[in-house]
Amino acid sequence: MEVISLPLHYGKVPQWLFNRIKRLSSLIIEYLLEEYETHDILEKFSDPLWFQSFGCFLGFDWHSSGITVTLTNALKKGFLERDIPIYISGGKGKFALETPKEILNFSEKLNLNPDYFIYFSRLTAKIDNACVQDKHNLYHHTFWFDNKGNWLVVQQGMNTLKRTARRYHIFSKTFKEITCEPHTGIIADNKEIKVLNLVSEKNKSIRESIVNLIKERSINEIYKMPDRHIIKLKDINLKKIFEISLNFYNENVNKFEDILLIRGVGEKTLRALTLLSELIYGRKPDYSDPARFSFAHGGKDGIPYRINKSTYDKTIEILEKILISKKGFRESERTFLLRRIYYLVNEGAN
Repeated sequence: MEVISLPLHYGKVPQWLFNRIKRLSSLIIEYLLEEYETHDILEKFSDPLWFQSFGCFLGFDWHSSGITVTLTNALKKGFLERDIPIYISGGKGKFALETPKEILNFSEKLNLNPDYFIYFSRLTAKIDNACVQDKHNLYHHTFWFDNKGNWLVVQQGMNTLKRTARRYHIFSKTFKEITCEPHTGIIADNKEIKVLNLVSEKNKSIRESIVNLIKERSINEIYKMPDRHIIKLKDINLKKIFEISLNFYNENVNKFEDILLIRGVGEKTLRALTLLSELIYGRKPDYSDPARFSFAHGGKDGIPYRINKSTYDKTIEILEKILISKKGFRESERTFLLRRIYYLVNEGAN
């Protein structure tokens, strides 16, 4: 079985390595932009396996949750330094809270509407923190976008008891509806036995029931719930549901994503609404874990080999030469230099 393990590691990346990751990663993307559009680059990073492999090439742990935080931070800074037209906002912990402000700053410079990006930043965070109830709470959120309106979300959740992490990828060009199968991938150490995933295709009827429950049924009808199924009424906070329903009424809710953005709607409220819809409509939710399994390899901690600094610097030097001289380079010369990078990397593994 192919697996990406993401155990939580403490500490920080040494500065000498972070500086190299920042330089090399942005150089590679600048080179790729000669052949691809910005939306193609975003699509590549929306693939969890490509993301993991890219981080491993840069010398990070193949099995560490830290690859997400370090790589996004390095790219965020490297893109700015090299004027690469992909803009990354947010980050880990308190930096995630700065996402709307950073989106606004970037959008003003690009003459874009920030409300569009901020809306999906908020919504995707709520999806992975409250709709996908896999016992991993978000602590890292990054929102990537280009000047054409394409966007990507890469965010990560933590289970402190199991000391594991999950990474979630959502790309704007791959879903038809943000609340129905929006992920290009969810990477985890292993699958949970039971996960309430309210954005799965199988739970479409549950989403419709929740909207219908609030829009078309009075709170008095909710209090007169039928006595069936094994669900215990003590698990449902009717007072909380009443308060939320008043907010729904005032906010003119028309679809499931409107419900997600109401203040006070979180994991517990959505779970309660799911139980209520099962009690009233008899629609049983699906509890399949949406996580996928993948694998990549690398070596910051010396596994499978220690990083060779001279090899790393030579790779950066060669890529810089290609980019500086790109207009005058013949295809054969470019191929020769790229082959040198390939052999340098493989020599460093020996």
